[in-house]
Amino acid sequence: MANFLKDYSGKKILVTGHTGFKGAWLSRILVLAGAEVYGLALKAETNSLFDVAGNLGLKESTILDIRDRNAVEKYFTTHRFDGIFHLAAQPLVRRSYKEPIETFDTNVMGTAHILNAAVSNKATKWVVAITTDKVYRNVEKLGGYSEDEPLGGKDPYSASK
Repeated sequence: MANFLKDYSGKKILVTGHTGFKGAWLSRILVLAGAEVYGLALKAETNSLFDVAGNLGLKESTILDIRDRNAVEKYFTTHRFDGIFHLAAQPLVRRSYKEPIETFDTNVMGTAHILNAAVSNKATKWVVAITTDKVYRNVEKLGGYSEDEPLGGKDPYSASK
């Protein structure tokens, strides 16, 4: 953990989805590691970790929908990052059945917009795109999955990740 923290000290990092549960925690850890953290996400839900905790020490928190390609491109024309942790997503399996188009638009096209903007942003050296274990075929095994296991998510959320 010490090396992880040291690696991000002084770096300019973007966390997409910083208002979500995992994004808020990651943002806080990166701030504690000495990173200059910027957040890009939808407005935090009431009583969420981000809503309750405040901005977590972020340099900047921007409310922006990653489905809006023009807005993402405009944001990246005024910001330069050493790296990006991409967590922004429509994260709910149940909602994905009710709103499959929104789910694919956010999780596929939104990710494409972030990746395209990162490529255009000459300063960005890396992007870590966070996914889910739901992309793998459910075989009811104990323990985690490895990257070489068969894919098999059948719902819109899993397929979009």
